[in-house]
Amino acid sequence: QVQLVESGGGLVQPGGSLRLSCAASGSIFSGKTMAWYRQAPGKQRELVAAITSGTRATDYANSVKGRFTISRDNTKSTMWLQMNSLKPEDAAVYYCNLDWRTYGIWPWGHGTQVTVSS
Repeated sequence: QVQLVESGGGLVQPGGSLRLSCAASGSIFSGKTMAWYRQAPGKQRELVAAITSGTRATDYANSVKGRFTISRDNTKSTMWLQMNSLKPEDAAVYYCNLDWRTYGIWPWGHGTQVTVSS
């Protein structure tokens, strides 16, 4: 069974940056479009960014375009989310998983908390 482990979250001031990491166990990572999601308190989980496996084509939610960059390394079964110019509204628990628009999803990991506050 695939396990997903997110890390890299923390407390950052508005305008700051963070780099999140997602480690996936199992070789099934390669070949799948992966995505980052976030869920803020009282809100539904939303897809933030996605990246295909072969061409590394990317797709972003409008709210993060130009500020976030998704990347991956299939040889390491690892994915990243570089977040720049963070805003208070980016605060949430961030998760990685398959792109739910294309596939079913694997069991969710614990996520990593991002807090944006001065």
